[in-house]
Parts: sequence; C-alpha cells; structure tokens
Amino acid sequence: QVQLVESGGGLVQPGGSLRLSCAASGTIFSIYDMGWYRQAPGKQRELVASITPSGRTNYVDSVKDRFTISRDYAKSAVYLQMNSLNSDDTAVYYCKVSRTTPWVNYVYWGQGTQVTVSS
Repeated sequence: QVQLVESGGGLVQPGGSLRLSCAASGTIFSIYDMGWYRQAPGKQRELVASITPSGRTNYVDSVKDRFTISRDYAKSAVYLQMNSLNSDDTAVYYCKVSRTTPWVNYVYWGQGTQVTVSS
C-alpha cells in the first residue's frame, strides 16, 4: 500500500524558514515525479514545486529563489526548503507523487501539513 507521510510544518515568523519532508513507501518512487502543492483558505490547490526522476525541477513564480525542492532516492523522500517566508505562503502543504503511463496514471497525495507565517 502506498503511503506518504509529511512533516515539518508549523508556525514561523515572516522572514523565517521551514523544511518540509515527505517520506514515501509502498512502491518504487525513484521513477515517479514528486512535488509539493499548497492550498490556502478559500483558494484552489496550486503547484508549488516539482521534481522529476532525473532531478529536473519546476517552481511557481512566487516561490522562485526562496524555495528549493530536493529528493533522496535512497529514502524515497522529497523535501521542500522554504526560506524568506511571508504571509502569502500560509497554507496547507501537500506532497504529491505521480507517474503517467500509456495505460494508467498513478497519483498519490499526502495528508497535508499546515504552514502558518505570522508574527
């Protein structure tokens, strides 16, 4: 059974940093795309950052130069280092793992971790 366990969220002051972690189990995640999404109250869930099996990364413009996504193949984990946080970053952050094949799309979500940026 595929399982994603997130950790690292919490309350941080503006300008501070947090590191989110997502530990995956249940399949061979080295061949999956991994990413972080977030959903703020009253807003749609949006992609924050993603990383392919080859290590190619992609970021939403609002977090470029502040957030860094990385993955540990040995631990089947993905991380999101968040620096220079501001109130707009307040949201529930979700880990997503996905893989598209000609026959079926695999998509798995974590349970979410709350990030609150406030003084």
